[in-house]
Amino acid sequence: MRGGVSNPRVVVIGAGMSGLAMGVKLKAAGFDDFTILEKGSDVGGVWFWNRYPGLACDVPSLLYRYSFQNKTDWPKVFSARDDIHRYHRDVADTHDLWPHIRLDTEVTGACFRDGRWHVDTAAGDRLTADFVVAATGVLHHPNTPDIPGLDDFTGKVVHTARWDPDLETAGKRVAVIGGGSTGVQLTGALAPTVRSLAVFQRTPQWVLWAPTTVRQPKFLTALFNRFPSAAQASYRASVRASALFTDLTIHPGFKRTAVQTYARLCLYLIRDRELRERLRPDYQPLCKRQVLSGNYFRAISRPNVEVITDRIDHVDPTGIVTVDGRHHDLDAIVLATGFRAHNYMRPMSVTGRDGITIDQAWDSGPHAFAMTSITGFPNFFTILGPNSPVGSIHLQTAAELTCDHIVAWIERHARGEMATVEVTTSATDRFNAEVRRALEPTVWNTGCQSWYFKEDGSVDLWPFDLATLKSYLSTPNLADYSLTRPRARSLTESD
Repeated sequence: MRGGVSNPRVVVIGAGMSGLAMGVKLKAAGFDDFTILEKGSDVGGVWFWNRYPGLACDVPSLLYRYSFQNKTDWPKVFSARDDIHRYHRDVADTHDLWPHIRLDTEVTGACFRDGRWHVDTAAGDRLTADFVVAATGVLHHPNTPDIPGLDDFTGKVVHTARWDPDLETAGKRVAVIGGGSTGVQLTGALAPTVRSLAVFQRTPQWVLWAPTTVRQPKFLTALFNRFPSAAQASYRASVRASALFTDLTIHPGFKRTAVQTYARLCLYLIRDRELRERLRPDYQPLCKRQVLSGNYFRAISRPNVEVITDRIDHVDPTGIVTVDGRHHDLDAIVLATGFRAHNYMRPMSVTGRDGITIDQAWDSGPHAFAMTSITGFPNFFTILGPNSPVGSIHLQTAAELTCDHIVAWIERHARGEMATVEVTTSATDRFNAEVRRALEPTVWNTGCQSWYFKEDGSVDLWPFDLATLKSYLSTPNLADYSLTRPRARSLTESD
C-alpha cells in the first residue's frame, strides 16, 4: 500500500502485440506488479510463431504500429516478418518490459477462488493475481486439415504457422494447400525457386493487387526521420483514413461497390482465360479476409506453377491424389490452412466464479461484452477477444483502447473503490443482440464461408465503427457491471 493506493497484482497471458501493449499501459499508469507469461521463446506473438517464406503484413508498415512507439524507417511499404518481429522486441526494450516477461512459460489453467486468480503453468508454478488479462491472440492455433493418408506421406509435411527452417524447397516439387493470404504469400515467394509448385485451392479468393513488394521511398524515410511530428501526423491521419475500410465493410454503398469493382478488375491480371474463370469466386469481394498481393498473379502464370481446383481425395507416400484420379508427385507438402480462430485462450482451462468453466460459459460459442468482459469471470479480461475488429478497425488502436479500459478498472481497485468487477448477464445479452442485428448488412454476411464464422453460423467480428468501440471501452456504463466492495482489513493484516 502506497499513500492509500494499493498496487494490484496482474498476470498477462501472452507477449504478442496485445500483451506488450498491456505491459506498456500498466507501466505508464504506475503499476509495476505484473507478469507477462509467454509460452514461446520470444515476444511478438503471431510474428514470432509464423516465419514462412514471403510472410509480410497486409497493412502498410507506417500504420502497423502502436501510437506510443514511432517507427519510420521500414524497409518496405508492406514490411516482412523479421522487421515486424524486431519492432515488437524494440517495444519491450524501450519500455523495459523484459523484467516482467517470462518466456517459455505456458499457462495451463486459471481459477478464481477466494477473491483472487490462481494461474498455473506447465512447469508446475502457480501465480496469484488480482487481475488476469488474456492476450492470447486470434490467429494462434494452427488448423490442420483431416486429409486421408497425410500421415503416410514420406516427404516433409509442414504447417505455415510452425515452419521448419530446415525445409529445403529450392529445386523441389512442392504443394501448397490453401489459397488465403498465407497461401498467396507463399506462392509468390516459392514460385521462382522450386522445380514445380502445385497450389491446391479449394475455394477461389478475390486477390487485390497492391504494392506489397515495393520498398519504402528513401525520401519518405528521410523526411520522417528529420520531422518526427510529421510522422506522427501521418500516422494519426492513416488511422482516421482506415475508417473508410470500416465503413465499406459494415455499410453497403458506393464505397464498397468501388472496391469490389477493383477486385473484379484485378482478376484480369490473369491472362489465361481458362485459369481466370476457374479462379473467379462466386461470392462478393471483401466477404472473406481480403487478400493483397503484388506478385501472386505473376507467380501463378509461371510455367512451373499449377493451380489445382479439384478436391483432394487422399495422400499416399509419394504425393497427392485428387478426385479425378490424378496423382501429383511431391517432395514436400505445405499446409497453408489457417487457424482455429475462435479458440482464443483455450485449450487453457479457465474457471471463474462459483466453478463455472469457460467451456460452460461458451457452450453456444465464444461471446463477450465489448470483446473483453465475460460474465462469470470477475477481474478477467480479454484483448481482441470475441467480436474483435480483425476485419475493420486498426488493430493496435483496438488493443490500446482495450488496455486503457482494463487499466481504468485496475485503478479503481487500487483506490479501494472495488474488489472485483464483472459484466452482467443482461448487458452481455443486450450487446450480443445488437451485434447480431448490426452484422446483417455487413459484407461478411453476404454468402461466403470464412474463418470469420463461428460454429453456430454467426460472424465473429466487430460490426460497428471506431466511435462505438470507444464509447464501450472509454466511457463504460457502470450499470453494465457488477462490482463488489473490498473486504474490511483486520488490524493484524500487513500491507
